[in-house]
Formats: sequence, structure tokens, C-alpha cells
Amino acid sequence: MSDQLLPIIHPEKDYLQYLAEGRFMLLRCRDDGRYLFHPRVAAPVTGSTNLEWVPASGKGIVYSTSVMRERPPKESYNIALIDLEEGPRMMSRVDGLKPEDVRIGMKVKANIISEDGQPLLVFLPV
Repeated sequence: MSDQLLPIIHPEKDYLQYLAEGRFMLLRCRDDGRYLFHPRVAAPVTGSTNLEWVPASGKGIVYSTSVMRERPPKESYNIALIDLEEGPRMMSRVDGLKPEDVRIGMKVKANIISEDGQPLLVFLPV
């Protein structure tokens, strides 16, 4: 690591701000090139704080999925683990089809929506 000062990172706040701006960003470690999710101040395993925000491709594949059944009038929804093209796995949901139609191995793309007045990253089938 160099002697120069590194920018201060506020992981959760910065991530949500990027989403509010319509940008899906991931942290990447400058030391080993690994991408991180969930936003954090240090890389797992190495503890490196030499991190930078970079644009995510938004591409992913459904690793697993579950249907959360709600009592009417609420609609059921899915919870999915998505393997991002960059490497990390994240929890989200797949919109744009019935919850029971989400399949393991399905290709998806990121989509930023607003829910309850907050930006939220969900995925759409490709």
C-alpha cells in the first residue's frame, strides 16, 4: 500500500447514493482486483482498505430462489441469490415474472427501482 491518503469510504451510504443516481456500483480491491458485495470498509480475508467504487456490469445468474408466500391481498414474491458477473453473490429478487417462474441458472440483469421511497436493486430476466 502506498503512503498517499486513501479516500474515505462510507460503504452503505455511498452504495445507496449511487443507486439513487441510477448507478449500480461495486467496491473493488485495488490490491487484488476482487469485487466486493455487500459494501464494506475492508476486503474480507486480506483486510485491505485500498478499495474503489467501479460500475457493475449488471449481469448475473440466479444461484438459488425461494417464493415468499403472502396472505392476500399482498402478492407473493421471490428472494433470489444472484451470482454477479464480477464474482460476488448478492441477495435480491427477480421482478417481471411470477415468483414461481424464477429458475436457477436464469440469466438476469440489474434494475434500479424505488420502493418505499428508497432506491432498491432488483433483477429482471434477460
